[in-house]
Amino acid sequence: MDALFAIRPFVDFGPTRLDPAPGPPALHRVHGRRPGALRGRVRQSCPKRPGVYGMVDPRGQLIYVGKAKSLRARLLSYFRPRSRHEKAGRILRCTRRVVWEHTPSEFAALLRELELIQRWHPHFNVHGQPRRRRPVYICLGRRPAPYLFLSSRPAPGLLTFGPLYAARRVAEAVRRLNDLFQLRDCPRSQPMVFSEQSELFPIVRTAGCLRYEIGTCLGPCAAACSRSAYRERVHEARRFLEGKDRSALVRFEREMAAASAATQFERAAALRDKVEALRWLDSRLDRLRQARQRHSFVYPVRGHDGRDLWYLIHHGRIVAVVPSPRDAVTRARAAEAVDAVFFARTSWQVPAEQIDGVLLVTAWFQRRPEERRRTISPANALAVVLASA
Repeated sequence: MDALFAIRPFVDFGPTRLDPAPGPPALHRVHGRRPGALRGRVRQSCPKRPGVYGMVDPRGQLIYVGKAKSLRARLLSYFRPRSRHEKAGRILRCTRRVVWEHTPSEFAALLRELELIQRWHPHFNVHGQPRRRRPVYICLGRRPAPYLFLSSRPAPGLLTFGPLYAARRVAEAVRRLNDLFQLRDCPRSQPMVFSEQSELFPIVRTAGCLRYEIGTCLGPCAAACSRSAYRERVHEARRFLEGKDRSALVRFEREMAAASAATQFERAAALRDKVEALRWLDSRLDRLRQARQRHSFVYPVRGHDGRDLWYLIHHGRIVAVVPSPRDAVTRARAAEAVDAVFFARTSWQVPAEQIDGVLLVTAWFQRRPEERRRTISPANALAVVLASA
């Protein structure tokens, strides 16, 4: 029975797609049964270099992964009881081995940390673990009367927005959007009949639910609207999700303010709930839109070990990493990568497993505007490479 459920001990971090150097990065490690022994060996062996580190427990399991601009300073901070965080103390009490890996830069360490968290799912890491948060997508479609619904993966052939986390809040926002634009949300088995559809024997149709009666659906199941009128509402919903038309949100805000001023507090509270749900969704989608529109460039980073790298970032995703062009070989490699990443026709849809990386890259440049100014447009990068060839 023990062999059936045996735990495979941690050996190394494994390969990385974020470093063009051949072979996996070298792993350094120190052992110690007590914190004092670990501290002495870290002080003796660990350099002041950027990198990632891991904590391994007595069973040989990787329980925590972190990154640091200076590995030595960060690891030694775990052994200062008065200044360390309470969580750091709990991690240290479970640790018998400390491992680390050098990275070319702080930016590379940040990316490698996320890669390792998603690969190993350490117990003490919370952020970046795909098993802890499940993404959802907002889909717009399904004929003959398209509507908004959630899906755990992009629906082929439909307009898809996301991925997004906090599924309950997304579901609430989608419900509000269907009400706002008066789109149906009934089962697919419900027949749709538009007002212009002629019938040999006209009959009086009733709506399949109360939403038509209370004004939150145009009633395409009851021949209460034309196909063109319904299509116009679908178009409005699409423009809102694309960030091109926020007039509906502005209208709700004005109605909420007017209701509050008229002491209609129940109506104001109901409008407030709608506004908050739509604001939250718009802010989350806007982060993805910003990544798509603003974060497509080449980011040159000078490495601590003398290796300068080009990070090819397209729609917020790090698609490739190549050595900075210095000779004929690296220039040819850079030119090929830039052309393939930026000038080939590809979809901008962010895969669910890469959304944390997109948000990480976006946050990096938001906090460091000086680094954003160092980036190179794809056209200029290609021109530089070709001019020096």
